[in-house]
Amino acid sequence: MTGNIIFGIFVGLAGGIATGAGFVAFLTVLGVIPRLTQLTKTLKMVRSYEAAIILGVVGGTWFGLQGTTFSLPTILLIPIGLADGIFNGMLAAALTEVLNVFPILSKRIGIQDKIIYLLMALVLGKIVGSLFQWIYFVDL
Repeated sequence: MTGNIIFGIFVGLAGGIATGAGFVAFLTVLGVIPRLTQLTKTLKMVRSYEAAIILGVVGGTWFGLQGTTFSLPTILLIPIGLADGIFNGMLAAALTEVLNVFPILSKRIGIQDKIIYLLMALVLGKIVGSLFQWIYFVDL
């Protein structure tokens, strides 16, 4: 093996270890999965969540490295995109709940009694931003 190949293997392995360690630290230190199960009242399914995350990371990594593309009909992409959006939203909600982002933010900007407006602004901003992206940047 040449030096470039060995160096590439070393850098790839080091990058993978660093990324994996950061992801595990994110999930364990912040307690995202237990808090997510608490919010959704599905504590008995914590092992299923863990297995889904592990399979998703390993499968996503494998398909990403292989350059695999899937050609699915548009009608099948709707429930997949919906499930992905729900998962990301729940993960973000669990993260903000763990970090107490909204109470701290509302206190800092002086709107403790109007926190519902802050939440609605964030939700509507996310919806408008997502629609803007899909309407202008996604070619179907």
